[in-house]
Amino acid sequence: MTIAQHLAVIDRLCSEDFPAEHSGPFAGSYGGPGGPGFHVVELERSTGSAGGWHSEREEAEQYEAEQYEAHREALAQRLTDRWGEPGWMSLDGVFLRAQQGDERIPEPWASLGSHMRNAQVWQVDGTGRWVVLGVSRLGEGQEFRLLAVITEIDPP
Repeated sequence: MTIAQHLAVIDRLCSEDFPAEHSGPFAGSYGGPGGPGFHVVELERSTGSAGGWHSEREEAEQYEAEQYEAHREALAQRLTDRWGEPGWMSLDGVFLRAQQGDERIPEPWASLGSHMRNAQVWQVDGTGRWVVLGVSRLGEGQEFRLLAVITEIDPP
């Protein structure tokens, strides 16, 4: 998809009602398109790393990571033009807090923390909704995914 197509998807989801129930296995995966209070959309997906020599695989993964970060930045610039500078949110702490179990981290934040290191976050004026943009990866050798999340649930 192009940046214009990504923006159209984000715009549509910013105005759509949220699902009444979880509509997929989002927790711990990329699964469904959302749940109560949030939409999740996969904008792009890599092919994942194949076999081969360890150094070749690492080099290919680094290249893919850089490409997905560049895609995120290009889209983020367009969102910044609309809504101003984003907040940067480290999701490492969210992941650790969810793992410790002392605190209930709401979805979609708990799941995002399990496979996204950081995200750019905008609050959409007058809607009470947040737009979250980040590069996600479940683990080594897995695909990179450019995800957008639209939620009414405040960041933890």
